[in-house]
Amino acid sequence: MKRRFLLFTLLVTMVVSTAWMPTQAHAAGKEPGIAACWSPSKVKLQNDLRKLWMDHVLWTRSYIVSALAGLEDQKDVLARLLQNQQDIGNAIKPFYGEAAGNKLADLLREHILLAGSVIDAAKSGNQADLAKYNKEWHRNADDISKFLSGANPNWSMKSQQDMLYTHLQLVTDQVVARLKKDWKADILAYDKNEDHMIMYADMLADGIIKQFPDKFK
Repeated sequence: MKRRFLLFTLLVTMVVSTAWMPTQAHAAGKEPGIAACWSPSKVKLQNDLRKLWMDHVLWTRSYIVSALAGLEDQKDVLARLLQNQQDIGNAIKPFYGEAAGNKLADLLREHILLAGSVIDAAKSGNQADLAKYNKEWHRNADDISKFLSGANPNWSMKSQQDMLYTHLQLVTDQVVARLKKDWKADILAYDKNEDHMIMYADMLADGIIKQFPDKFK
């Protein structure tokens, strides 16, 4: 009986150990194909862009909260959010140059300032201003899409518009939810926006890597 128990214990241990091996390999970054496909420079670019666009979503949310509640930190939060737009512009300068990086930063700053106008109009219930600034907000998204698609053939105008329009909708969903005090909907919209912008960062990273393969060997 004791011998059977020891044999059973040994078999269980072997099964558990075998099942655990893929997880360990994945955690160690040894999954087949991954190490071969992603050089350290590719990983760094992807992580850097993800961080920047996650900050974009985070500080946008922080500004929505401060603006709608009239908090004292509103100006400071806005300053930090605008700095993020320059940081994103700076991130493409190694590939597209100083002027292009600053141009993107300017377009993104306009994106944020228009978002502020949309928020103010929604808060005051001014439907005429809301419609006007929302139209300008989407025009700005078109300008960003045109600029990026012109810089990189891997970023189509349509794909850029789709991603940015979705971003605008998810920001709008957060504003509407907070005005209604629907906190669960607000949180859900934020989570969706964060996931969406991680996908957008990956799209941008993938396009840069394809356009400049020699920089990522």
